[in-house]
Amino acid sequence: MGHIHKPQDLNEGGHPPVIYPGSIERVDFGEAKDDKFFVIAEVTRGKTEVEWKKLEGTRPFIERRAVLESSENVTEILKSALPKDVSDAIVKLTVEYPRELDSLIDESALRKYAEKAFEFHLVKRPKVEARVRIPEGQTVSSMSPLDLLAQYFESAKVKDAEDLQKLAQEIISEETPDT
Repeated sequence: MGHIHKPQDLNEGGHPPVIYPGSIERVDFGEAKDDKFFVIAEVTRGKTEVEWKKLEGTRPFIERRAVLESSENVTEILKSALPKDVSDAIVKLTVEYPRELDSLIDESALRKYAEKAFEFHLVKRPKVEARVRIPEGQTVSSMSPLDLLAQYFESAKVKDAEDLQKLAQEIISEETPDT
């Protein structure tokens, strides 16, 4: 009687009643806001009386989203997206962020913060950057390896790009024989 998750009376007002009280536990976030019920039925020949009883105090499902836009205070921003009391709840935090911030997401700190939750899910959604576009009128073959590398560093917002560019220049210089 709990396989169909939503409470239903398929023969409302008719006899015999065809009733599914639904599952008494939420099983996924699609049911996060659904009320849960059980029924008390008095069955006699030719007559059935049904009383629907709403379950109170069911395990809450808490779903939150956060969008990271900078590397400042990442853990605090993510913690602030969650309610202070997650006791016995099933919690899901979905985080959208630029890929370069991935290493700043401290999953263990978030799990510690949500330790009183029955279950905690962290869903990481790094933003996919658009492909690097070569300027109008240029072709890959017309650009030097260093120019291509510089364009990549710029589009990927690589930290220390200048130092990496110098290192690349040194490597290329060592590999190119003097003519």
